[in-house]
Parts: sequence; C-alpha cells; structure tokens
Amino acid sequence: MLQILFVTLLLVSTLFGSELGWNNDYKKALEQAKIEKKDVYMLITSADCRWCRKFEVTTLQDEAILQRLKKQYVLLHIDRDEDYMPEHFKKKRVPRHYFLRADGTVIYSFLGYWNSEDFASFLGDVEQRKIKQDTLKNKEK
Repeated sequence: MLQILFVTLLLVSTLFGSELGWNNDYKKALEQAKIEKKDVYMLITSADCRWCRKFEVTTLQDEAILQRLKKQYVLLHIDRDEDYMPEHFKKKRVPRHYFLRADGTVIYSFLGYWNSEDFASFLGDVEQRKIKQDTLKNKEK
C-alpha cells in the first residue's frame, strides 16, 4: 500500500512539473529569466521527502498560486540528489524555496512545506524585499 502511495505521489509531482513548464536546468532557467525579464522561483526537493510531495500536491495545485508563479517567475525545480545546482544552494533540508534575480542573486529564501495562504504571504514578502533591494541599489547609483 505504501508503495502505491509513493508511486502515485511521484506521478502527480511529475505531472505538475510538466503542466507548469518547470525547468530543471539552473543555467537555462537564468538565461530564460533574462530573456523574459522575470525572476526565478527555484524549488529544491528530493525524491524521499514527504513534505516536498505534500507541497506539490496541495499548495502547487492552488490555481491562484500557480497563476501568480507563472506570471512573475521562471519556474525551476531541482532534485537535490539528481540535478545540478551551485554549491551555495546545497542544503540538507528540503523543500527549500529560493527567489532569484536573473543573475542568480538571491532575493528571498525559506524552508519547508507551506499551505497556500502562507505561501501567498511569502510571495508578498518577496515582492517587498525586491522593492527594498531596488531602492537601495538606485540610491547607490
């Protein structure tokens, strides 16, 4: 029974990735972000993480969350055990969420499973952080 559940969750996570156009190549995602003039949302998971699967089958199935992510970000899904990522992103605990500029600079990051309401709140925090960073950058010029 547990094996059937695992296979089902794996299938759902695969389907959600193809549905949204998730990329799993860090460098290509940054290139795409430059072209599209977007930031990058990088989700790092692992195959044996139940909280990763829960996030994928709940929060990432919320239509409002999906539309907001697709509109504002290039979507990047990294399996920490399978895919390449720069060394400074390698952490043991997942799911890990990074919001990056097209040059790879971290705007905001956080750890863990979050329901739709809390994740939407984090998306607002990312926007606020971006505004503050841009304001400081403009003052330095």
